[in-house]
Amino acid sequence: MSPEEIEKLPYRRGVGAMLVNGAGKVFVGQRKDWAEPAWQMPQGGIDKGEEPEEALLRELWEETGVTADLVEILARTADWVDYDLPPELLGRVWKGKYRGQKQLWYLLRYLGRDDQVNIETEHPEFSAWTWLDPDALVDHIVPFKRTLYEQVVGELAPRIPSQAGAI
Repeated sequence: MSPEEIEKLPYRRGVGAMLVNGAGKVFVGQRKDWAEPAWQMPQGGIDKGEEPEEALLRELWEETGVTADLVEILARTADWVDYDLPPELLGRVWKGKYRGQKQLWYLLRYLGRDDQVNIETEHPEFSAWTWLDPDALVDHIVPFKRTLYEQVVGELAPRIPSQAGAI
């Protein structure tokens, strides 16, 4: 695709989940489709007719097995943030209809236990998962999403509850 053709492609609307446990650490999963170490927080598209919060809870469940009753929504990014796909993925991802995603990100408190996380879902996206300190997220993320993660972490990490549970 030429740069002009890429520029004309729209962004796919999506959501992302910054899921934080009681210790203030953030859930990340190793992408199953990436050979090198490349972690990411749960995220995905908003289906037609779906509200962002509905998409958030659906994506979280589809990727982690975490149900809505195990989370509390604490905050959301003030505006949409976006990322562009790298050239090698353009045309392969989403059948070439989008240049990247424009997403709303949510900060969620995880109320469950580690054994309630199940990445072996119907369509698994992660091969492993762990909890990371917020300041370590950007360094572990798939490279083409690092700028987006800098924005999300910069906006939402200061709102992570202390271990005492205050916001």
